[in-house]
Amino acid sequence: MKPLLIEIGSEEIPARFISVGLSLLKEGLVRLLETSSISYGAILEYATPRRLALLVDGVAGQQDDRTTETLGPPKKAAYDADGNPTKAATGFARSLNIDVKDLTIMKTERGEYVSATIKEKGRPSAQVLSEELPKLISSLHLPKSMKWGNSDLRYFRPIQWILALLGDEVISFELDTIRAGNISYGHRFLSPAPVTISDPFSYLHSLKQNCVLADPAERKDAIRHGIRQIESIAGCSIHRDDDLLETVTNLVEHPTAVLGRFDDKYLALPKELLITVMKAHQKYFSMEDRDGSMKSSFIVISNMNSAVNDTVSRGAERVLRARLEDARFYFIQDRKTPLWDNVEKLKKVTFQEKLGNLYEKVTRISLISTFLAEQLDPELMKNVQRASMLCKADLVTGVVGEFPELQGYIGMIYAEGSNEDHDVASAIYEHYLPRFSGDKLPSGKIGTLVSLADKMDNIASFFYLGLIPTGSEDPFALRRQAAGIIHILQDIASPFPLDLLIDNALKNLEPSDEKRAEPAAGILRFFIQRLEGILAARGHSHDIINAALAKTGLNIADINQRIQSLESLKKEEGFPALLTAAKRVYNILSGVRPGDVKEDLLSEPSEIELFNVAGSVMDGLSPADFQGLFRLEKPVNSFFEKVLVMDKDPLIRENRLKLLMSVRNVFDTLGDFSKLEE
Repeated sequence: MKPLLIEIGSEEIPARFISVGLSLLKEGLVRLLETSSISYGAILEYATPRRLALLVDGVAGQQDDRTTETLGPPKKAAYDADGNPTKAATGFARSLNIDVKDLTIMKTERGEYVSATIKEKGRPSAQVLSEELPKLISSLHLPKSMKWGNSDLRYFRPIQWILALLGDEVISFELDTIRAGNISYGHRFLSPAPVTISDPFSYLHSLKQNCVLADPAERKDAIRHGIRQIESIAGCSIHRDDDLLETVTNLVEHPTAVLGRFDDKYLALPKELLITVMKAHQKYFSMEDRDGSMKSSFIVISNMNSAVNDTVSRGAERVLRARLEDARFYFIQDRKTPLWDNVEKLKKVTFQEKLGNLYEKVTRISLISTFLAEQLDPELMKNVQRASMLCKADLVTGVVGEFPELQGYIGMIYAEGSNEDHDVASAIYEHYLPRFSGDKLPSGKIGTLVSLADKMDNIASFFYLGLIPTGSEDPFALRRQAAGIIHILQDIASPFPLDLLIDNALKNLEPSDEKRAEPAAGILRFFIQRLEGILAARGHSHDIINAALAKTGLNIADINQRIQSLESLKKEEGFPALLTAAKRVYNILSGVRPGDVKEDLLSEPSEIELFNVAGSVMDGLSPADFQGLFRLEKPVNSFFEKVLVMDKDPLIRENRLKLLMSVRNVFDTLGDFSKLEE
């Protein structure tokens, strides 16, 4: 076994693509080795902005010997009546480069077929890799890959070098005029000369000597260490941000933490605005006191050594000063206008070509949230309407125009500055929640209702236009918003049926009941799919989920309660017998229409007993107690054993089927028992 090292060197790769590129390269190499029958050991991953590299700690010197069985034509087509091979047999043998005499007959489920056994002796791994590695690199389906010049090769950025070693042997191949070798390169400025790698295991050490930390984990630790040193000296701490840490790790090869400062006058700006300016635009770590107050300090991660820290600090401060001055200017200008005055400006901003402008959008949000308030808490009506009309008003402000990631937050700040009610101001920020899986939910009642209305309007609007998510395509993030609605409704234990919310949202787009039916059904299926995934992720079994969701309306709180009850019932000793009885009822009722049972047509003691018990059980059930269902098992079994359901008299037959339908309705109060498993 020999170590294998592959490094693709290029111009700087955008930080957000490095992890995915490295993952795709690893997947491709694993696939190459396995399909080539080359044994291998653990794979280590290294990357910087200028390189993606894989180190396999052991690769077999040659492929494993392989024996393959290949089926050919049927025996009757391959040989004539005298047993002589036909053209079908000789052609098959020729295609595999073997003698027709070496063909055998194999029995299969479909009959007898000609078969060929091919034994292949493994070739040297270096030879296989020299043929396959160029194909691997050329076939990588990288995000935002490009072509340069006359080349057909696609990659993040122009490839500058390729290093490929198996042990101390160079894997010889050429890709797009670049010949693979044993040469890498150090830091672009601190050590730009070629670096000869004589042994794959010396790779990290050799690059470190040339000012490159190729291991992302080691770079990240170096950044953390540098930050801790500055925090200790400065007496304050950074705002912890794992995403920013990941980004800067992929921006540098030789990390050095540098302290910078800015004018205290900018501390008058909102905290999140300051943090965003530093993080989103400059990739700086903002800092705060122990009490959480902003400090006029920041940390920049330099890609140079400490000898130029002062120069780096001054440059970073100069650039940040300009960005903060822009933010300060927009903030001052925005606050000269009350937030409500911006609502009229929304008429000039298009939401979507066929859905009108943002003013029409907030009007729909207001109608939906008002409808929700009427159902859930009428006292909130006035503030809900106010918050709905204001929730997008900050989109026409200077700060959000410059820093769109602050939408909602800046609206809240401006609303408070315009003396809006505190709950209204909070709702402007909270109506965007949750923004992603695992994000916090709105904490206020008004924010909750406006959030539901905004997300529901988005889903209803795009489904109405036929812009429905397909496969992995979801350009309007409707899946995320549907999941957000479900999580909110679960959090507030809302008794409100989701189908009514869907219909109310569609009414703002289409007054015709008939024309709303198709998109409404599609949206409901869309929510059911999201809910199935959410419930399965929480560990609920698929049969219980399917049984609970079979009931129409999608009352989220009710579904959760019924799932708990079903899980509780399944643990009971008598449940298998109850389930068998229930399925006897369900199985016979295909195509039967519901209707009232006529008591005067009930004559058999078993059907009278079933009628009485079913009515008594139904009256005794409650959302938290379905134990009464166990009382149905014996009367149901007795009915089927002693009563002829399909009586010759059509009136009696129909009445008995309606009796069973009434029994099924009792089971259906908890869920569709036909979907349950023992």
